[in-house]
Amino acid sequence: MNGNALFPADWQRIYHNPLAAASDVEGFRMEGQGLVSFPEGKLRLENGMDPEAGQAANFVFWCPEDFPADVAVSWEFRPLREPGLAILFMAARGAAGKDLFDTSLTQRTGIYDQYHHGEMDAFHISYFRRKWPEERQFHTCNLRKSYGFHLVAQGADPIPGVPDVVEPYRMLAVKQGSAISFYINELPVFSWQDDGEAYGPLLGGGRIGFRQMAPLLAEYANLQVFAK
Repeated sequence: MNGNALFPADWQRIYHNPLAAASDVEGFRMEGQGLVSFPEGKLRLENGMDPEAGQAANFVFWCPEDFPADVAVSWEFRPLREPGLAILFMAARGAAGKDLFDTSLTQRTGIYDQYHHGEMDAFHISYFRRKWPEERQFHTCNLRKSYGFHLVAQGADPIPGVPDVVEPYRMLAVKQGSAISFYINELPVFSWQDDGEAYGPLLGGGRIGFRQMAPLLAEYANLQVFAK
């Protein structure tokens, strides 16, 4: 019993990382020039390049584990500085079923085109979209599926602007069979059923990673993954 009604009761925790110190992220992979620190005992991520560099200033921080197809991924997220954007990559795998870190794949450096029209497939959950004025004017969480830039689901984002954030938010992404759902503080944000045809074959297991667009500064903690 996992004690969470948002995914099957018989799923057990298969991975837990407090993300509290540098030793917790040994083996994680940084793509791009992101800065990693733990000033408050939580993983803090920020860009290492001037935001004026555009897409080159953005980055992805990958968990080294390879997870099964049906999983629930939870973590705590607290934005500290806007503007910017945060994404969870889920079920990420290299093209033609290769491992995401296969050395035969073209090197990725944080530029977004490499993640939706590069040599990989994944779900992209963009859950804090405050980079551009239109995103700050109307807050949504988006689900995209790649290969491709397919926007397949969208929901209202309940996270306020940074001045009104007082504690971390509980994020949960559940992928089961052909369905994927996303919650913030147990509030349903979106749910989508993949037919395995309109936007390519169903995605199986793979990696998870945190992406940020500069100049977002954010903290992460208590990463957990549940599966059957």
